[in-house]
Parts: sequence; structure tokens; C-alpha cells
Amino acid sequence: MGHDTVEKPNLSFDRAGEPVRGTPYARYARLDELHSLQHPLSEAPAELSFIVTTQVMELLFGLLRHEWTLAQRALRADDLPDALAALRRGTHVQDVLTESWDLLATMTPQEFNSFRSVFGEASGFQSSAFVHLEFLLGNKNAALLRMYDDSPEALAELTEVLRSPGLYDDALALLARRGLELPDTVSERRHQSDGAVAAAWQRVYAEAEYAELRPLAEALLDVAERVTRWRHRHLMAVKRAMGAKPGSGGSSGLSWLRRSAEQDVFPELWEIRDGM
Repeated sequence: MGHDTVEKPNLSFDRAGEPVRGTPYARYARLDELHSLQHPLSEAPAELSFIVTTQVMELLFGLLRHEWTLAQRALRADDLPDALAALRRGTHVQDVLTESWDLLATMTPQEFNSFRSVFGEASGFQSSAFVHLEFLLGNKNAALLRMYDDSPEALAELTEVLRSPGLYDDALALLARRGLELPDTVSERRHQSDGAVAAAWQRVYAEAEYAELRPLAEALLDVAERVTRWRHRHLMAVKRAMGAKPGSGGSSGLSWLRRSAEQDVFPELWEIRDGM
């Protein structure tokens, strides 16, 4: 190709005689449908930002679930490189999730109150995609399933996740297959710190024969740290926009978010740092 040739984008598309409309890009990404999903219920200018931010987070929840599920499959297959790659991709998704709070960071209480009443009892913690992620992290709570009594598909999916190994369970199962002594951690309840699990991770860091597993420990900590960052940004966004008023879904608002932000994910990986 000569240097005097100017490359131009293709502006005419071969539709092979089919009665289709729009550009290939619009059809592939279903843009008409995507941009038709924002329906503010008030005249408040800030409501559209709230809806778009919520929908962006939901899409990212789904992408993160995809990566963590791939990581679980790789862990179960003893494929550590693929597991680490999926976890690494997931951390980038988590970073974007955390930064998405910037879209609401400057919302004043007056702006939030101008449309808050229109969404009634709706609250982010009702998101089945969010609950799915929490269960994968080991933050299981069977009582939450009551929210989905009228949503059979979501209820069935979350019930399966509740009863199945989470991401951390699969990581610990891999450690057990590598010769470390570990209890069965699969449960339908929130994961609680376990001394035997902490001892296994200590051996991973201290003993040369388990050095191959150290990148897994660090990758899981990358995940856990970003969970805490996201929760803290959530806390600060709510604190700025609505103060200590009760949450729309019936929670205690700030105090509930603060307790959540203080709960470490994969706690043993944090605890062993005291003795390293």
C-alpha cells in the first residue's frame, strides 16, 4: 500500500438483500434496544444519571460473574494459569465498577430527593446479579432468597449458587489437591475465618514446595481488596447523597453499608499477614 493512499472507513454495508436496518455495529451491540431502556419516572435531571449508572453496574456485575465462573472452572481443572488470567481480567472489571461511583459522586441530597420517591422500595441490594457475586465470594445468606419468590429463574439460579462451592472454596479445594490439609469449607452460610485455612495459606507462603500457589493467594487478595474499595465507595456515595436516612429497601442505610465495608473477603489471607 502506497504512502499516498488514504484509508477510509467503509460507509456502505452489504446487506445481502436482507431487509435489515442500521449499521453492523448497531445491530451487533443491539444499540437501539440498549438506548431504549432508560425511562426516568420524574422530570428531575439527576434521575437519568442514576438509572444509567445502575444499568452500567448491572452489566459489569454480569461480566464479573462470567470471569469468576471461568476462574472456578479453571481451578477445578487444576489449570492455575487460566484461573489467574480470569481473576486478573476480573480485577479490571472491579476497577471500572468502583470508578463508576464517580457518576454519582457529586449528587447532592436535594438532587437525590428530587426523584427518590419515584422508585419506592427499589434498592441495589435486591439485584440478583449482585447477590450472585456475593454468594460466589462466600457471603452467603439463604434468607435473601425470599426476595425472589416471584422470580422463579432468579430463585433457581441463586439457590444453586448458594448450595455450590464459591470462588474461595474452589481455590481451597485446589490447595487440598496439592497436599495441604484443609477442612470442607462448602456451606450455605457466610464463610467464617478458620484456623486450619489460615495455617494452609501460611504454608503456601512459607514453604518452597507450595510457591506455585502464591500467585493464587495474591490474585485472591486483589479481588478481596477491590471488593472493599467498591463497598467503601458505595458507602461514601450514599453518605454524601442521603446521609444517615434509612435505605429505600428497608435497610439501616449507612450503618448497614459500613458493616459490609468492614467485613473482609477471604479473611484468612488478611489474617496471616500479621505473622509474615
